[in-house]
Amino acid sequence: MTDTLAAQAGALRLHAGDWARRGVGERIAVLARWSAEIAARRPALVAGLARDTGRLALSEMEVGAVLSSIERHSGWARELLAQGQERSSADGAVAIQDAPVPYGLVGVVSPWNFPLQLALIDAVPALLAGCAVLVKPSELTPSFVPALRESIAAVPELAAVLSIVEGGPAAGAELVRQVDAVCFTGSVRTGRLVAAAAAEQFIPAFLELGGKDPAIVTATADLDVASSAILWGSTANTGQSCMSLERVYVEAPVAEEFVERLVAKANRVRLAVPEPADGELGPFIDDRQADVVAAQLADAVAQGATIRCGGQIEVHGGRRYLRPTVVTGVNHEMTLMSVETFGPVIPIMVADSVEDAVRLANDSEYGLSGAVFADPEQAALIAPRLLAGGISVNDVCLTGLVPEGEKQAFKSSGLGPSRMGPASLRRFLRQRVLLTRRSPRIQPWWYDV
Repeated sequence: MTDTLAAQAGALRLHAGDWARRGVGERIAVLARWSAEIAARRPALVAGLARDTGRLALSEMEVGAVLSSIERHSGWARELLAQGQERSSADGAVAIQDAPVPYGLVGVVSPWNFPLQLALIDAVPALLAGCAVLVKPSELTPSFVPALRESIAAVPELAAVLSIVEGGPAAGAELVRQVDAVCFTGSVRTGRLVAAAAAEQFIPAFLELGGKDPAIVTATADLDVASSAILWGSTANTGQSCMSLERVYVEAPVAEEFVERLVAKANRVRLAVPEPADGELGPFIDDRQADVVAAQLADAVAQGATIRCGGQIEVHGGRRYLRPTVVTGVNHEMTLMSVETFGPVIPIMVADSVEDAVRLANDSEYGLSGAVFADPEQAALIAPRLLAGGISVNDVCLTGLVPEGEKQAFKSSGLGPSRMGPASLRRFLRQRVLLTRRSPRIQPWWYDV
């Protein structure tokens, strides 16, 4: 594996300089052709994703998200990467010109929860910035890779600078040793290992890690909107998303009404069995995650929590499922409220006041994103107090649905510049500046020495 990966990295490096010199217009044109090849293979990509993940609608969404990403990033690239114009400095005789340099080879290590979208979420802006890219997708969800490789091979200029390597953790570790910058999406535990390995290589690591996203529901909230949104935000993709809502704090006067509405709606969600198109909630993509979720639920119940619906792991067609699970009577001593769950579980804690809700929401090692449900005036006061990178107001998961919004992860949820908005392109460029004197200056005495 080491020799194979090193050979792939070496081949990409041979072409990285030519790719950077092509200029942004040519790179955009190449990626437009690739987009057409991806679209032509959409059925095969969706089928591969659905085979591994057990869900259909989100597999369709992934392909659409990649196509949109290429178009959107191409638009940003035209503006951001155009030839820099000279501008004046405080010394009027010195002109400043930005001349950024792309990292030669970028490595991407991506997870299994959104296999295609997260394999390319960093690769697309890196390619447009002028980098070559080596991607290692998760070994747990490989079925989309053949169709993706076909799409790359159909565009020879792209195939010279974009390659897919398959393998497990050892391949990911070797990839870090072969590249000039690494992007990793995954758990906090593995992210710390990637960061340490990158530090050994003295290369930047852009890390998007785990979350334990809170939602606050105040007494002024529209409970029908809040319950529907939180149900979706906690169970979409079976809760297997870093931005899933995993803690809900409801102000005491409306807590029981909120729970009743939420449970009634949760009970109407169908499992996607026997086929992915037959319901809304798919299986655990990694069977081992079902054990993690079951252990958290057992710990919570042992400490006095009550499961209001769901709660039992089911097996259908050899895969493991969990219906939307609402849990009350929880506290921060339980792993269910302190450790990432990555499952369709909605633990609800009653807050004595808004102040109490904010304190509890911020009482976490994570800081990826969160949500606030309240009347507009109150929500505008609460949202800026949450210690997380992206806060949705009277909605959920907007940081993933509104790609223009630049944000960074707080605390242990990640490192590096925003992977959203134009910053997603800028992070793949080393900033260089050319400083040119346009007229002589009075020489300091040491010029004559």
